[in-house]
Amino acid sequence: MALRTQFQNSSEIGVFVKLTNSYCLVPIAECEAFYSVFEGELSDFIKVIHTTIGGCRVVGTLCVGNKNGLLVPNSTTDKELQHLRNSLPDSVKIARVEERLSALGNVVACNDYVALVHPDLDRETEEVLADTLGVEVFRQTLADQVLVGSYSCLTNQGGMVHPKTPIEDQDELSSLLQLPLVAGTVNRGSGAIGSGMVVNDWIAFCGRDTTATEISLIESIFKLSDKGPNNINQMRSVLVESMTS
Repeated sequence: MALRTQFQNSSEIGVFVKLTNSYCLVPIAECEAFYSVFEGELSDFIKVIHTTIGGCRVVGTLCVGNKNGLLVPNSTTDKELQHLRNSLPDSVKIARVEERLSALGNVVACNDYVALVHPDLDRETEEVLADTLGVEVFRQTLADQVLVGSYSCLTNQGGMVHPKTPIEDQDELSSLLQLPLVAGTVNRGSGAIGSGMVVNDWIAFCGRDTTATEISLIESIFKLSDKGPNNINQMRSVLVESMTS
């Protein structure tokens, strides 16, 4: 399912939150109603971690991650890095990188197997990304936009890209990633999909401004309506196995 929420009057959920299949990062702030939405839906299955990165609350913008790992920028303090290491599941790798394009969430879009990255991302960062997240990396633009993390969302079920992405490019990218893709919007027509929503293999959270039509497309392409419970049960099994092994 896809749920609407907002962070301190902002519908740009993806700017503040990082959601994966094994953990969820949310910013530290006085915002109990916001947290209760995430903890109410996720805490039985994955850990919801309250954190900052470089003292900032724009957690989703600054980091990139999947079920295998988390990449944070060099601005992340030692205290924040230690907090994340202590809070993340043991199976999740974490790495801090020196990268000029430090808003990693804006320049990388990924699922558990593949990643799209800004064409000018540093080669060393690309290598660390591939190793930490366990993904195959592709340098890409979307509708002439280099901020692929801001203008797309990927899960293991499907992907959504900027609404002006040509059909031919969608087909080519779909073949490259081996994922069904669709062009769409969030927050009443915004093409900044990665900034306006977060999604994993069974649930999505999008901005309060997102329309019913947009939610319907989100639930369809990410297969949230028909496969959500199955994914939750699978995730619960994985968690139980990891806790007992």
